[in-house]
Amino acid sequence: MKGDRIEIVVDLGDATKTYEVSATRAGRRVEVATRRGLVEVSELTRNGTPVRTARFMASRIIALVEHPAADSASASRNDDASQ
Repeated sequence: MKGDRIEIVVDLGDATKTYEVSATRAGRRVEVATRRGLVEVSELTRNGTPVRTARFMASRIIALVEHPAADSASASRNDDASQ
């Protein structure tokens, strides 16, 4: 969903670096896959075609944080309920 993003913090030895992969257009989603010591974060289209992919060594990842997009429909329902 547009607005979803995943933040990845990687250990560089003497410092850390933060990367971010986000769903940039409507209908796109972000998925995480762990395979053979690698973590792969991909932005996918509705059909599942990868638009861009970031790969990291699992042993170097300090944090992987998923930030879901704010659902505007549920946000407006919560505002109506509180009034």
